[in-house]
Amino acid sequence: MRGTDNHSRADEDHERKAMEISTEAAHEEFSTDVALAAEKADTDLRDPSLFINRELGLLDFFERVMNEARDSNNPLLERLKFIGIVGSILGEFFMVRVAGLRQQVDAGVTATSADGYTPQKLLPVVRERAWGLMKEARACFSELCPELDAAGIHVVDYVTLDASQTAALDAYFFAQVFPVLTPLAFDPGRPFPHISNMSHNLAVLVRDESGEERFARVKVPGSPVPRLVPVPAPAGAAAEPADDTAAAPQQWFTWLEQVIAANLQSLFPGIEVIESHPFRVTRDAELAIQELEADDLLETIEHFVRRRRFGSVIRVTVDEHMPERIRGILSENLELSEQDIYTVESPLGLSSLWDLQRIERPDLSYRPLVQSKPVALDGAEDADIFAAIRQRDILLHHPYDSFDPVVDFVSSAAKDPDVLAIKTTLYRVGRNAPVVDALMEAAANGKQVAVLLELKARFDEESNIGWAKALEREGVHIVYGLVGLKTHSKIMLVVRREGDRIRRYLHLGTGNYNSVTTKLYTDLGILTCDEDLGADASVVFNQLTGYATSGDYRKLLVAPTTMRRGIEERIDREIAHAQRGEEGHLILKMNSLVDKPLIRRLYRASQAGVKVELNVRGICCLRPGISGVSDNISQRSIVGRFLEHSRIYWFRNGGDEEILMGSADIMPRNLNRRVEILFPVLDPGIKRRLRDEILSVYLNDNMKTRVLHPDGTWEHIWPADDEEPFNAQEWFVAQAREAVSRQEDE
Repeated sequence: MRGTDNHSRADEDHERKAMEISTEAAHEEFSTDVALAAEKADTDLRDPSLFINRELGLLDFFERVMNEARDSNNPLLERLKFIGIVGSILGEFFMVRVAGLRQQVDAGVTATSADGYTPQKLLPVVRERAWGLMKEARACFSELCPELDAAGIHVVDYVTLDASQTAALDAYFFAQVFPVLTPLAFDPGRPFPHISNMSHNLAVLVRDESGEERFARVKVPGSPVPRLVPVPAPAGAAAEPADDTAAAPQQWFTWLEQVIAANLQSLFPGIEVIESHPFRVTRDAELAIQELEADDLLETIEHFVRRRRFGSVIRVTVDEHMPERIRGILSENLELSEQDIYTVESPLGLSSLWDLQRIERPDLSYRPLVQSKPVALDGAEDADIFAAIRQRDILLHHPYDSFDPVVDFVSSAAKDPDVLAIKTTLYRVGRNAPVVDALMEAAANGKQVAVLLELKARFDEESNIGWAKALEREGVHIVYGLVGLKTHSKIMLVVRREGDRIRRYLHLGTGNYNSVTTKLYTDLGILTCDEDLGADASVVFNQLTGYATSGDYRKLLVAPTTMRRGIEERIDREIAHAQRGEEGHLILKMNSLVDKPLIRRLYRASQAGVKVELNVRGICCLRPGISGVSDNISQRSIVGRFLEHSRIYWFRNGGDEEILMGSADIMPRNLNRRVEILFPVLDPGIKRRLRDEILSVYLNDNMKTRVLHPDGTWEHIWPADDEEPFNAQEWFVAQAREAVSRQEDE
């Protein structure tokens, strides 16, 4: 790898990032000549008031998640989980989106986005909204604490504990925590310590022997030391709750940083500890990969994962009681403006509330998920799974359907002597990855195994680096990604010899090959041996692993080459039907709708009379229901127990319906700067199920649905007086439970 000075590299990164951002509008305007001509004819659809800002749309989604924490219909521990989710996603928001805005402002970028915002105008609005959410999350936690107490779970401050409890915690501190703590002083002989990204810290003020006040920093250790420390029951407390209906024992927890603060004197013997205050630092975590200069992308990614800890500071969260003199020390040494300091009520960093999910309290959690398996695969093992796929395409609907069939698919291929090769893309596989284990087994068994493992998967780079090295050691052919593009597609190809012919089997999906998130996210996948799709898959992998730059696809839409045009053509087809007086109808389910050219195309569809039903979980930059523009467009977002992650694009097509599924949202990055796949659903039975038993179920939800209004506000809809409550996700859970019960009875 070409050596560069750290400072010059940082300058290059800064300039590159500024250039990327300043040209984002140009990326969004990428389209075919036909689309550009159509848009020029519709200049009225470029009015900034027709679009919702991307960052503000994302904060709207965070607010919907926050509302789940406030919803008393959710079990208590699940409500705490939603608070933890908000804390976690806000951290990523600052690391990526706020960091990007900061870079634009620092670089002097003044371009106006399609929604009318300049970076200078947007940044303070985003900061204020995000700060409001931070404070709202803490207020919600405070409101839930009495309910936790009533349920026998007590999250308390150290100062409220009795002598027996503090004695036990102090013993725990000296045995488990003290040995890993390192107080770092700041004085003329010792520089201000580096404070790593997203770490919990204590700002400590001490007075030395000469009477001079000094600053020190103590880092609160992370995993495996729990931040919510179990506390023994207070002296004389009953072992069981006072409420006879609750059988669970009482449990107490306190915050690790408070235990450390109470024992700081042991870290500074001989000098006086005056006071301490918690704070957290959030840094710019966006990777700037100098791919054109990188001889080894693996080495480059490893370098930038290490550098992430040292990115510029974007946010410092401090306790509301921190005095001005300590805030001043942080501001000066972390090079902060006043706008970068966010004052909130302790505790800081509520993502730790996830830890309470480990408490065994079924009465305070969702009813356990029972995962089913498609009837076609019931009892299928090894080669039987290929026979089942030859019979018909098989639909998997996660998390209601188990992920086991996907693992079985690759595991069977690894063992089957007739399987010659396995090729797949991997984006986020997690720490424990049975799919990766099966791929390594296949290579050990002499199969040709090729994996495109995307090292640039944000916040999963370190895990993917480890898997890349492990796979290479087993003889797997590894490709680390393509220059300038992320590979986000979800595709697995198995090549099998059957008699005198070669047959290709595929798994195509909307979600990652991650056995953990498939229990938390809703996703769809199809197992098929369709010849055209198999041929297309071979073209995709030849492009990913070889030098091919283009290919002819029979049925797949592949970004960045054919997907945008394919979606445009299908929208235009519905417009043509409507213009002929026929019914035009679209149902589009996705995570995010951001791309302005395609939004304008949807506006034109609405103007032509096409019914457009959107089910966009997260960011939606389109405004529905605007007179004369989007009268025929509705948008709803479902936020509930599972993270909606599947993408389904349904087109009426004059009655000959067409359904596409895959990895891509309608965003510039997905359409222009990623390798993505949308695949057609070919089996008529699966089409009917997707239309009548999945899409229609989502559209009928009246418990977890929020509706977007033309002014950009969201409304949580509830059942009307004459309606039965209907929760789409819980309906799917019940269907899976019934399917398992039927299979057990048989």
